[in-house]
Amino acid sequence: MKIIRGIKRVQAAVRDLRKQGETIGIVPTMGALHAGHLSLIKQARRENDRVIVSIFVNPTQFGPNEDFKKYPRSLRADSLLCKNAGVDIIFHPGVGQVYAKSYKTHVIVEKLSDVLCGEFRPGHFSGVATIVNKLFNIIQPDVAYFGQKDAQQAIIIQQMTRDLNMPVRIRLMPIVREPDGLALSSRNAYLNAEQRADAKVLFEALEKAKTMIKQGTVNSEKIISAMRRIIQKKRSARIQYIEIVDLDELRPVRLIKDKVLVALAVWIGNTRLIDNIIVKAPKH
Repeated sequence: MKIIRGIKRVQAAVRDLRKQGETIGIVPTMGALHAGHLSLIKQARRENDRVIVSIFVNPTQFGPNEDFKKYPRSLRADSLLCKNAGVDIIFHPGVGQVYAKSYKTHVIVEKLSDVLCGEFRPGHFSGVATIVNKLFNIIQPDVAYFGQKDAQQAIIIQQMTRDLNMPVRIRLMPIVREPDGLALSSRNAYLNAEQRADAKVLFEALEKAKTMIKQGTVNSEKIISAMRRIIQKKRSARIQYIEIVDLDELRPVRLIKDKVLVALAVWIGNTRLIDNIIVKAPKH
């Protein structure tokens, strides 16, 4: 396994792989790897000749009061995990390489970027779309792997690749969870013991929504109210949003007739956690 920091060096390495006719899968990450990332890497390993993992804490997707400086960085541990998982190249550029001082270009996916998390994190998804666009241009992968936990991000990236005719296939893989249902996230490390126990309430609320939909409840307002009641029982929890939206435009669905995304963002203490499920209404 190679760790490559330079853009021109990684492009040269990719060219060499292409000359050998090999397919390339990429797993874009910000590091602090966990079992969720490893599930993406394993899938990429199964489906491609070569696997590249990018590790880059992207400053343009953090707001002014967010956790860019304290975001966990653990290249040594990440490298060991990647090596054991069969990664061929870690691409780990510096901020100055990715964003030169003269940098002026940003990618905005309209309508999808200012709802759900985007309403509370202005500019976040422009930062995400921009860095993913840059990674696709640098690496030119055949397939890119993303987790469903960041469902809005994945939907935005799918839209971007279609709109800009990018020759890369997007693979959305299932959420990996702890035994109690908490979705794996690098930010879970910020939780103390009491908060960690409270955090499982996100999954409990989502499971309640799933049960209600499967049992025939179609009124989104009733489902969201039931979810709120569950979460509000936890002292450390503060709801930012709970939404039930369609999977194409991320627009609120009032009456559930087909497949929907049930998404939420909840502060547990000072840590903002997101989670979601995709549920299909039963046919009557």
